[in-house]
Amino acid sequence: MNAAVRATVRVGLYTGAKVYFVHEGYQGLVDGGDNIRPATWESVSMMLQLGGTVIGSARCQDFRAREGRMKAAHNLVKLGITNLCVIGGDGSLTGANAFRTEWSGLLADLLKAGKITEADVKKSSHLNIVGMVGSIDNDFCGTDMTIGTDSALHRIIEVVDAITTTAQSHQRTFILEVMGRHCGYLALVTALACGADWVFIPEMPPDEGWEDHLCRRLANQRARGSRLNVIIVAEGAMSRDGKPISSEEIKKLVTDRLGFDTRTTILGHVQRGGTPSAFDRILGSRMGVEAVMALLEATPDTPACVVSLSGNQAVRLPLMECVQVTKDVTAAMAEGRFEDAIKLRGKSFENNWNTYKMLAHINPPDSNINVAILNIGAPCAGMNAAVRSAVRMGIIQGHNMFAVHDGFDGLAQGQVEPINWTTVSGWTGKGGSMLGTKRTLPAKILEGISQNIAKFNIHALVIIGGFEAYVGGLELVQAREKYEEMCIPMVVIPATVSNNVPGSDFSIGADTALNTITSTCDRIKQSAAGTKRRVFIVETMGGYCGYLATMAGLAAGADAAYIYEEKFSIKDLEMNVEHLLHKMKTTVKRGLILRNESSNANYTTDFIFNLYSEEGKGIFDCRKNVLGHMQQGGTPTPFDRNFGTKMGAKSVLWLTEKLKECYRHGRIFANTPDSACVLGMRKRALTFQPLANLKDDTDFDHRIPKSQWWLKIRPIMKILAKYNIKLDTSEHADMEHVIKKRTNLSM
Repeated sequence: MNAAVRATVRVGLYTGAKVYFVHEGYQGLVDGGDNIRPATWESVSMMLQLGGTVIGSARCQDFRAREGRMKAAHNLVKLGITNLCVIGGDGSLTGANAFRTEWSGLLADLLKAGKITEADVKKSSHLNIVGMVGSIDNDFCGTDMTIGTDSALHRIIEVVDAITTTAQSHQRTFILEVMGRHCGYLALVTALACGADWVFIPEMPPDEGWEDHLCRRLANQRARGSRLNVIIVAEGAMSRDGKPISSEEIKKLVTDRLGFDTRTTILGHVQRGGTPSAFDRILGSRMGVEAVMALLEATPDTPACVVSLSGNQAVRLPLMECVQVTKDVTAAMAEGRFEDAIKLRGKSFENNWNTYKMLAHINPPDSNINVAILNIGAPCAGMNAAVRSAVRMGIIQGHNMFAVHDGFDGLAQGQVEPINWTTVSGWTGKGGSMLGTKRTLPAKILEGISQNIAKFNIHALVIIGGFEAYVGGLELVQAREKYEEMCIPMVVIPATVSNNVPGSDFSIGADTALNTITSTCDRIKQSAAGTKRRVFIVETMGGYCGYLATMAGLAAGADAAYIYEEKFSIKDLEMNVEHLLHKMKTTVKRGLILRNESSNANYTTDFIFNLYSEEGKGIFDCRKNVLGHMQQGGTPTPFDRNFGTKMGAKSVLWLTEKLKECYRHGRIFANTPDSACVLGMRKRALTFQPLANLKDDTDFDHRIPKSQWWLKIRPIMKILAKYNIKLDTSEHADMEHVIKKRTNLSM
């Protein structure tokens, strides 16, 4: 929430608006006085890394009554505030819309009571409302993600990882209860991210006789050699007849029927707290910018809107339409229309549910198909989640799954072995690459690769990795002309911290690296704030791709982020130094500069450090940090676990269909462009794109796609760092006409 508050305040001030804080939510709006105070640029400094909301939030009975809303209207009119930005759940947003709808009536009553004048009524004739959804449950329809959900998942996964080690040591069954009274999103994604044996969610109660089914599954897992069982329960879980299913009830069932050593953990409000994740900071910042744009462009006829996330785009949707769909979900659940409830939650929720269901059931047909999986390029967090999911989905499809160790080198040398269901147990939460990975490309070892594809009778390949995986896939496709063994379906799953694979907006591993950089920058900023008048120059990974530097800059509140894609000169460096000199003398006494490792061959990290040190003499001193390989390590974030799981499962389902298409006269033969694809996230859909079709969008020299969506949001970072630039991106309307519209804005 604080990232959204910070962005709204700073972009509001940037456009020339007067911005006010309303402390303690609607209660502050009703009480007025000191609760409504002007916001300044400095008042939102050092706010990004704080959980909760610094301006406070409160449930307010007064605002539910017309008398309370009249007081709130009076307080706003006195200050000339005609734009209200509300961050909250569907109740808060519905209240805001009702307030807006009766605004003219409230003003008429205030005029009648002599509390305001005709001039006041004219000046404040209409109230504009924009909403941003802040809810850890992700229970608001119309947005892919609500502010706070990703951070809550981080807290939950930290606990799951800690519990898993205990459970494995003692051979225990753990039942974990997470928040979600009406929405099972947290429970569902947690179950996917940790490979839970069972999940209970309100949207889809278990079938009759679930007790027998659950015990059978737990017993089967133990029989296969698993040392732990994990069951995830949403607090609102219920049976088909509407009775609550509690974690204690499940514990009693497992203990009585199976005699397993069972423990329950109820997470409670720990899920709401802590430092926000990088994703939530970026989401809040982008939504805050879009909210200000929406308010400044609004007319009396514009319906109240809510700022939502659709794929990688910030969009505006009619507020009450979204509220209505959210209510429709509750109605569907109450009426027992559970399939409808899942669909109404949105495509993302439905995909998560379908993926979990598929990975939880084993009833394999017999297909006699052999599928090999290999990791290529540098290791990254989330690779193992993709491997586990691909292996299990392959087994579910009836295929024989093979693990290739050490990438294309291992394939050429015959380091291929069968991999089964139990082998990949617990892999979802492990960082790095359990299969081993190398950067070697296949072009020079094609002979060995083709021999081993024939030797192990491999019918399809899943290639998980970064830019080398993409180029390696292209080389295998080219080799089809010479080697018939390469005429098999293959899919490339992007997995790299650099996020530089053509055909996908996101790569597995980038989110984990981004969170590592962001948390490190938090500590660095804390150090700089303590020392005062200090600037830190931080070098990030990414090759020639500036994704990590840009997004970490936005998440950590950097003053600048130098990247290869946006050329910079000595004049730009000079402008940045001047900006910091002014900042140190007048406002905030610290600075943070990020530099992508390959942003410029001559303006190196050392050069920039020396330049800033020299120019800042007497005003500020400098320190530098090269983050290095710590960005590739660590346990994967919930996003990377979930993303890897969905990508792995979807890739094998696609290969299964391709194999049917390519089956001719008792053998597999695939040589069409669409039989070798990259599986990528495009906006909000997972899509398969032929490797050959992506060549035109690839800068092979610099190992990056020619078009990158995230470049459009770079101006936001500069505006939030107080640079006087024009925000002109396709995501936001041109601000020229709105900046001229001076206004009062409160949140």
